[in-house]
Amino acid sequence: MRVRRVATAVALILSASTLAACGGSDDSSSGDSDSGSNAGRTLTYWASNQGTSIEHDKQVLRPELDKFTQRTGIKVDLEVVPWADLLNRILAATTSGKGPDVLNIGNTWSASLQATDAFVPIDDKILAKVGGKDRFLGPSYAATGAVGKPPVGLPVYSNAYALYYNKKLFADAGLKPPTTWDEMADVGAKLTGNGRWGLALEGGSGTELVHHAFTFGKQYGADIFAGDKPRFDSPEMVRGVQRLVELMSKDKIVNPSNAEYGAGTQSLADFAGGKSAMLMWQSASGSLISNGMKAEDIGVVPIPMPASPPLGGEKMNSMVSGINMSIFKGSKNKAAATELLAFMTSAETQTVLNKAYGSLPSVKDAYGDPAFQTENVKVYQKVLAETASPLPQLPSESQFETFVGNAVKQLVADAASGRTINEEAVRSRLKDAQQKMLAAG
Repeated sequence: MRVRRVATAVALILSASTLAACGGSDDSSSGDSDSGSNAGRTLTYWASNQGTSIEHDKQVLRPELDKFTQRTGIKVDLEVVPWADLLNRILAATTSGKGPDVLNIGNTWSASLQATDAFVPIDDKILAKVGGKDRFLGPSYAATGAVGKPPVGLPVYSNAYALYYNKKLFADAGLKPPTTWDEMADVGAKLTGNGRWGLALEGGSGTELVHHAFTFGKQYGADIFAGDKPRFDSPEMVRGVQRLVELMSKDKIVNPSNAEYGAGTQSLADFAGGKSAMLMWQSASGSLISNGMKAEDIGVVPIPMPASPPLGGEKMNSMVSGINMSIFKGSKNKAAATELLAFMTSAETQTVLNKAYGSLPSVKDAYGDPAFQTENVKVYQKVLAETASPLPQLPSESQFETFVGNAVKQLVADAASGRTINEEAVRSRLKDAQQKMLAAG
C-alpha cells in the first residue's frame, strides 16, 4: 500500500515538474532511532537555498550546525540544494527510499509530499520535544500539510508578500503609497517615465505569478478548488488574474520587458536600482541593500486590495510563504533528527537564522529581538498574522502552481507583445490549465 501511495502522489507532482536525472544521497547514518547514544552519529541535511548564494547559506548555517554538534555530539553533513533542483531531489528520494535524515521543503508542497508517506508525521511526542504547537505562528503552522492530518514538517522560515515602495521617489513626487488597485494604477502611472516604471514584476516566473494569482483571485471571491476539483476558470478567478495582468496591459505601469524576468532576482534588482518605484515581494530588505539601495529609501506597506470588494471577496493580500523542515521516514536516526528539528526551531536559532536571511521567525518567542521590531518587519508580521492564507493544502497543489503559473506567464507574455487581455482571453488560458490538470489525473 505504501508503494502505491508513493507512486500515486509522485505521479501527481511529476505531472507538474520534470524529474531531473539526480537522486537523493544514500543514508550514511546507522543505528536505530530509539537506541544508542548520540555521540558519533551523523545526520544528513538538505537545506534549501535561502541566501544570496549557496556559499552564503553555508556561511550562515555552518556555525549554527557546529553549535548543535557541540551541544549534542551529533554531527551534521550539510548540503545546500538550489531551488531549481530541490523538488526533483526530494521526489527521487521518496521513490528510492534513500534520502537525507532531515530536509527543507517549500511549505506549498506540504500536502503533495505528505501524500507520498515518505516523511515522519509530526505527532504529539515530537511536538512536545519542540515546545508545543502553540509556539508556532498560526498561519505558518497551517501550511504544514492537509487539514486533519499530523504535519509533514515544522516551519523554520516564515514570510509573506507586501508592497515595497521607494520612499524618496514617492516623497519627491508628493505621493502616498497605494492602498487600492485604482490608487496603484494612478501612482504607478505618475511614477512611470524617463526610463523608470511604476512597478517591477517577475513576469517570466510561473512560481511568482501563481502566488499573486492566488491572492488576486481570493480578493475577488475565487474558490480555486471545489473539494479536490479545480475551478480555475471561475468568473472570480478570471477577474483576479485579469486584474493582475492589467497592471501591464491596461495600467501600463509594468515594463513589457518584465515578461522575460524569470530568475527570481531581476525585478528586485530593478527596484533596488531605481528602475521601478514599487515591487510586490517577500521580505528582502537585506537583498535590496546588497543591491545598492539605501535603507532609508525602503518603505513597506500591505499589497493593495479592491476599493469595493465584491461579494464573497476575502480580505487577503498574501499567501503564507515559508520553509518547513521535515524528517525523512527512511532515516535511521529519527531521534537525533528530532533533536535537530528542536534546535532549528528554538528561539535562539530562529533569531540567528531569520536575521541573517531577512525572513520572519516561525516561533513567537523569537520576536523579542530588536531586528524583528522595525517598522517594515512589523508590516510583514501583521500581514502574515491577519491577511495571509496558505495555498490549498491538497495533494494536487503543486499541479495548481505549475499549470496556473504557466497560464498566467503566457498571459503576461501576450500582454507584453501587445495582445488584448480581456475576460475571454484570461478564461481561455485558465480553462486550458484546468483541462491539463484534469487530464493529469
